[in-house]
Amino acid sequence: MRFEVPQFIDIEDKIFGQLTWRQFVYLGGGLGGAVVMFLTLPTILAIVLGLPLALLAGALAFYPINNRPFSFFLEALYNYFTSDKLYQWKHKSDVVYSDSRPKENNIAPTVQPGNRGNSHKSISSLTRTLELQAMQKPDA
Repeated sequence: MRFEVPQFIDIEDKIFGQLTWRQFVYLGGGLGGAVVMFLTLPTILAIVLGLPLALLAGALAFYPINNRPFSFFLEALYNYFTSDKLYQWKHKSDVVYSDSRPKENNIAPTVQPGNRGNSHKSISSLTRTLELQAMQKPDA
């Protein structure tokens, strides 16, 4: 028995011409509010308040950011401005690793930060001593 699997389940249906239901509601609400402001308020105040409302409605209806609706961006923006943003780093210790075992006879030379001229010699001698230690170590 064959079943058809829907292919485009993330695409909204077009209800009003080329507009989806969500786009129609955003445009109807935003532009309707702007028209009401133009009819009731003085012209300058209506332009100052109605134009941003109409632009917001247009952005909510048609402007995706990273292929997601503009409303997701507004929600993330609201959460960013209302959440706590205090990040503190507490310096705990200068020691990265401390070995709790007792110190044994260590043959490996330490490389001093001031010896930049012969760092190649120090690294090669350190490599040789580590290889010698590995060969002398009994397999346990």
